[in-house]
Amino acid sequence: MSVKVLPSAQHLEWADQEIGVIIHQDLQVYEHGYYFRDNWDYTPSPEVFNPSELNTDQWLEAAVNLGARYAVLVAKHCSGFSLWPTKAHDYSVASSPWKNGKGDVVAEFIKSCHKYGVKPGIYASCCNNAKYKFGWGRLIDGPDPARHRAYIDMMKTQLTELWSNYGELFEVWFDGGFPEDGGDEIVELLCKLQPQAIAFQGDPRRHHCVRWVGNERAVAPYPCHGAANEMGAFDGETEFELQPCFYGSLKGKFWMPGEADMPNRDQWAACQGGWFWRPGEDHTLYPPEYLLERYFTSVGRNCNFLLGMVIDNRGLVPDADFEQFKRTGDLIRNAFKTRLGGCSGKGFELEFEVPDGAKTTLISLSEEISKGENVTCFTVYGFDGEHYRFVATGSSIGHKHLIPVEPCSFRKWKVVVHENIQGEIPEFRDFSAYSSL
Repeated sequence: MSVKVLPSAQHLEWADQEIGVIIHQDLQVYEHGYYFRDNWDYTPSPEVFNPSELNTDQWLEAAVNLGARYAVLVAKHCSGFSLWPTKAHDYSVASSPWKNGKGDVVAEFIKSCHKYGVKPGIYASCCNNAKYKFGWGRLIDGPDPARHRAYIDMMKTQLTELWSNYGELFEVWFDGGFPEDGGDEIVELLCKLQPQAIAFQGDPRRHHCVRWVGNERAVAPYPCHGAANEMGAFDGETEFELQPCFYGSLKGKFWMPGEADMPNRDQWAACQGGWFWRPGEDHTLYPPEYLLERYFTSVGRNCNFLLGMVIDNRGLVPDADFEQFKRTGDLIRNAFKTRLGGCSGKGFELEFEVPDGAKTTLISLSEEISKGENVTCFTVYGFDGEHYRFVATGSSIGHKHLIPVEPCSFRKWKVVVHENIQGEIPEFRDFSAYSSL
C-alpha cells in the first residue's frame, strides 16, 4: 500500500503566500538588441550597466502594492552577467561603472525585502551562460571535460556566495533545472546551505520543490494537484500542454505544487518574452483586468501566482508598470472586499448562511492540505429560499479553489463532496462567500 504524500511545513508556508514577483534586470536592458539565444559568441561589455537611479525599495513597494508576499531576484540571467560582486569571475557589477564597481544589487534587494516584509528569493541560471558558451546544461561548442568541470566549479562558487552571504532565502529558482554532469553537486550544496528554501525545478527527493505548470501565461491546468511524480520538460520558451506532470496526481510520489509564472508585459509583443524592459513598449503591458483573470487561473487553481517585474535602464520599475501593479492589486483585494459568511470543518457536506439581500460574487474553497488533498469531485449549490440551485462543480480543491460568480442573492451556500480518496473524510480549512460590490 502506497503512503500518502504530504506537504512539508515549508510547502504550507509557501502556499499561504499565494502571490510573488520575479524581477529581471540584465544587460539587454542597456544594450538593446542583445539576446543570448541568437548569438552565443557575443556578450555585452559590463561597462554598459550603469543605472542612474536604481532603487530596490521602489521595486518592493510595487510588489507590495500588487499583494506579493515573496520576491525572486534574477541575480544572474543567461548572459552570465552577475548583479553582485562575485569572486568567480569579473563579468559582474564589480566591472561596471555603477557605483564605481562597488555596488551589490543582490544586497540592496535583500535589504529592501526585509524592510517591506517580503520574503526574498534568488534566481541564478545554472544551465545557461552565454559568457561561457554554456547552454541547456552543456557546452554549446561541443564536449570538453576540463571546461565543463571549470564551469561547474565556477557555478558552485557563485551559488555558495548567493546562498551563504545574504541570509535565509525563501525560494531559489533553477530555470531549466540543473546542468548535466554536475547537477548532483549543486543539489548537495543547496541541501547544505539553504535546506529550508523552496526550490523551483529542484530535486524533489532532496528539496522542498515546486513545479512549472507548462506555460508562461499563469494558466494552470485543471485539476492541478499538489503532488506529482515528475517535474516535466522546461526550456523557458516552449509551451507544453496535456502532460500528466503538469496536472499532478493525488497519488504522486512527491509534494511539489505548481508555481504559475508570467511576464507583466505581452509575452509575444514585448522584449524577450515580456520579461525585460525596452523603451517604447509601455503599450504591451497587460491590462490589470487580464492579470486579475490570471490570478484566478493560478491561485484559484491550487497554485501560486508569480508575476514578472521589469526594471528599466534607470534601475526602476517603469512608471506605467508601477501603476499596473497597484491597479492589479486593488482588483485582487476588491474581489475579497466583503466576506459575507463561511465555515470550516470535516464532512461530505458543509453549509453556511449569508445576510439577507447580500450579493455574492466569489466562492472560495480550501482543503486542510497539511493532511493532503482528498476531494476529487464536488458541487457548490446556492439556496434560493425554496431549493438548492446548482452553481458550479469541480474535480480539485487543494490549497485554494476560486469560483467567480455573477452577482447572486442566495441566502445559503452548500458544498457537497461526491468523490474523495477512499477512507478519508474531507476536511475544509475554509468555505466562504465574498462580495466585491
